[in-house]
Amino acid sequence: MLGSIYVGLSGMLSYSSGLRLVSNNITNLNSVGYKATLVSFGGMLGQQETVSGFSRFQTPTGRGVSVQQARLDFSQGELRQSDRDLDLAVDGSGFFVLEKDGELSYARTGRFEVNSDGDIVLAGTDYRLMRLDEDKNLIVATVGADRSFAPEASTRVEFTGNLSSAATSHTIQDITVYDAQGEPIELSISFTRDDNSDDESWSFDVLDASGESLQSGTLEVSDGQILGDTGEISVNLQNDQTVVLDFSEGVTYFSSGSLSSLSAEDADGFPFGELQSITVDDRGYLSASYTNGETRDLGAVALADLNDPQALVQNDIGVFDYAGYEQVAYLTSDAPNVGKVLPRRSEASNVDLSEQFGDLILVQRGYQASSQVVSVSNDMIQQLFGIRGQG
Repeated sequence: MLGSIYVGLSGMLSYSSGLRLVSNNITNLNSVGYKATLVSFGGMLGQQETVSGFSRFQTPTGRGVSVQQARLDFSQGELRQSDRDLDLAVDGSGFFVLEKDGELSYARTGRFEVNSDGDIVLAGTDYRLMRLDEDKNLIVATVGADRSFAPEASTRVEFTGNLSSAATSHTIQDITVYDAQGEPIELSISFTRDDNSDDESWSFDVLDASGESLQSGTLEVSDGQILGDTGEISVNLQNDQTVVLDFSEGVTYFSSGSLSSLSAEDADGFPFGELQSITVDDRGYLSASYTNGETRDLGAVALADLNDPQALVQNDIGVFDYAGYEQVAYLTSDAPNVGKVLPRRSEASNVDLSEQFGDLILVQRGYQASSQVVSVSNDMIQQLFGIRGQG
């Protein structure tokens, strides 16, 4: 009968632990990236005894119940829309790789931000997001050395459109080029048809913002196009910088009335730029955008492929520590073994509330039944003591 009390007590203790696990699941219903703990119980059977110097197992007798080793449910949680570029989630298998104090950890979802050192970190923590370099090595995802984009001097401006053969003049305004310091230089070009020439030709004059002529010459045209020998105009700017104005390709010479559509299409060079945003594309690659319109590739977000995810231990901020021994593979989002990195998404908790309520009822009933075992065993012992007193 005393053994029955201990059996009942094991049930009460185990179901109390089960209640704590179920309660933790329920209270983390809205915790981003939380993975539910699967609650299960197992009986304790078997007892070894020695008879006449020989060791044997007697017929299994119940010794109570225990909570089985907790297992995490890694099923996909709901992917919810976000308005932040660095809110990331994984659609499918795989984990984001994080680094802190030289140790690697893993996460299914994260609200990332750029810290004061330029590292991309899990918001409010020191966990740094890892990416893969060209050799597939893990390195910290950072913009520490890429917070600005150095200017580049312009060397070429390409023109497209039609210079009407029926027109007598045409002016292209607001041609912007940049010097080595990123300062803009405004140019304009004035075209005048040369009616005194035996061949079809146009006189041009390249002007700066003050109207001063920087270069003049003649464009020769034939068979609907600019002749290549005259279609590239080298202009020497006041800072000893040379810019080529290229009319040799993409420019036609046909009649379109008195209006010409000739304009500057593409110019190299750009001003100084500051970091404006960091985004992730549909391949899982990080990209930095700058105020000068330029972008810079920052590498691919690393995803961990674990053969034994049950070796992960979940901590209190949705980050997992790995306690396994199997090697972890680090892949990019476009690899077939892992899911896709999704920007502007967050993975919600995968707790199934109806399932948890069902477990809650079962745990409560189990605890109630176990307490009845203790109560009945106690009554039987009281009756035994009563018999002894009567004797």
